[in-house]
Amino acid sequence: MSPGFDRRAARVLPDAAAVERHDAGAWHLRAQRDAAVAQVGDFEELRSHASAIKAHTLDHLDRYLEEFEEQARDAGAVVHWAEAADDHNQIVYELLRERGVVRAVKSKSMLTEECGLNAFLEARGIEVVDTDLGERILQLAKEPPSHIVVPAIHKTRADVGRLFSEKMGGISAEAPAEQLVEHARRDLRARFLGAQAGITGANFAVAQTGSIVVCTNEGNADLGTSLPPLHIVCMGIEKLIPTHDDLAVFLRLLARSATGQAITAYSTVHTGPVTGRELHVVLVDNGRSRLLADRAHRQSLACIRCGACLNTCPVYRRSGGHAYGLTIPGPIGQAQSPVLGGLGADPELPFASSLCGSCSAVCPVRIDLHGQLLAWRRERPGYGWIARLGLRLAAAAFRSATLYRLAARLLRAAWPRLSRPGRFNPAGRWLSSRELPPHPGPGFREQFLRRRDPDVASTRTT
Repeated sequence: MSPGFDRRAARVLPDAAAVERHDAGAWHLRAQRDAAVAQVGDFEELRSHASAIKAHTLDHLDRYLEEFEEQARDAGAVVHWAEAADDHNQIVYELLRERGVVRAVKSKSMLTEECGLNAFLEARGIEVVDTDLGERILQLAKEPPSHIVVPAIHKTRADVGRLFSEKMGGISAEAPAEQLVEHARRDLRARFLGAQAGITGANFAVAQTGSIVVCTNEGNADLGTSLPPLHIVCMGIEKLIPTHDDLAVFLRLLARSATGQAITAYSTVHTGPVTGRELHVVLVDNGRSRLLADRAHRQSLACIRCGACLNTCPVYRRSGGHAYGLTIPGPIGQAQSPVLGGLGADPELPFASSLCGSCSAVCPVRIDLHGQLLAWRRERPGYGWIARLGLRLAAAAFRSATLYRLAARLLRAAWPRLSRPGRFNPAGRWLSSRELPPHPGPGFREQFLRRRDPDVASTRTT
C-alpha cells in the first residue's frame, strides 16, 4: 500500500475513535442499502438490466450524445462541449461573465470538483456557494468531499459546530445538530434569493428527450435552478442513458444503493429551460473518451455515483476518503482515476484494497471493481524496491523445497519479534495499523514427521 496513502489516512482519521466512528457511519449506509434491497424482489434482475443498458450506451455513446444534443437544442437548451477541465471552466466562466453574474449557487457535482470550478470562478471574482449541506460544511472548512453521497462523513457534530460558529457566526459551537441545520438553512435561503445563476451536475441525461435529471434529498438543486434566470448543467459524457423507460430502472437503483431509500426525495427532470430563462448544458470529456477506448477499463464509466462501493469497502471505511488524494475516493475512484486524472503520481493506490470483492457485490450496475483494481495492479505495478525484492525471494523459495523449508524455519523463529510493533521491527510500520495472527505452531511437515518418527522430528522442523 502506498506510504502516501498511509500518511494521509493517519491525518484524516488520527486515532482509533475516529476510525471506529467513520467505519460505523459508512457501514450504517451499507446496512440501510441491504435492508432496502431486501424489499425489492427483482433487485438482482434490476442490476443486470441496468448493467446491460450501460454497456449498450457506452458501445453507442457517440450516437446517443448526438441524439441528446439534438433533442436538448430542440427543447430550447444550449449545449456546449468541453474536451478538458480547463475548457469546462472557461465555458462556465464566459456564460457567467457575459451576463454579469457575480453570485452563483451550486448543488452537488463531483464533476465540478474534478475540474476545480469553484476555485477557478472565485479567482475571477465570482462567488460560488455550495448548497448541499455536506458540501457547504466542507466549503467553509476548505476541504474537498470525502464521500460521493455524504461528503462530510468524516466530520462530527462538534466539528461542524465549531466551524459554523467561527465562519458563519450567530450560533454557539455547542448547539445541537437540529439548530446547526436550521442555521445553515437560513443562511442558504438568503443566498438562493440573491443568486444570479444556478449550477448543477446531472445524475442522468436522457438522449431520447434531451432531458437532464437531478436527484437530491434536500431540495437545494430545485431552489438553485428555479429562482435564478440562468441554469448551467455540468456533466460528464458518460451520464447518458437512452430513454425515459431506462431512467425508471436507474431511479429504483440509485437511492436504494446510496442511502437505503426507495427513491430520492427530489428527482427533477429538466427538459429545456423555464419560459423566459436560460438552460446551458456543458458536456465534459476530460479523459472519458480515453477510458471508453480502453476495453479493459471502460466498464468503470457505467458508475452512477451511488457510493455503495465506498460504504462496503473495508479499506475506505478505515482510512477516509481524503486518504486517496482523489476527487472520487474508494474503489470506483481507484478504477477510474488512472485515466481521468488524479492517480498518476501514486501508482501504488490500486494496492490500497483487500480485493475482497465486496465492492463488486454491491455495485448496482455490476461493475467488476475488484477485477478493475487487479488489472491496474498488473498494468501499473506500484511496488517499491523492498516489495519487489521480497517477491523475488518468495518466488525463489517456492521454486526450491530446500529454500522453502529454510524460509519457513526462519519465519517461525522470527514470528515473536515480528508480531511486536516497535521502532526496530522491520515490519513495525506495517503493524502500526494491523496485527499478526497468533503463532501458527508446528507446520504440517513437522507434525507429519513427529507422528511418523518422533526421534527424527525432534531434530527437524518445517
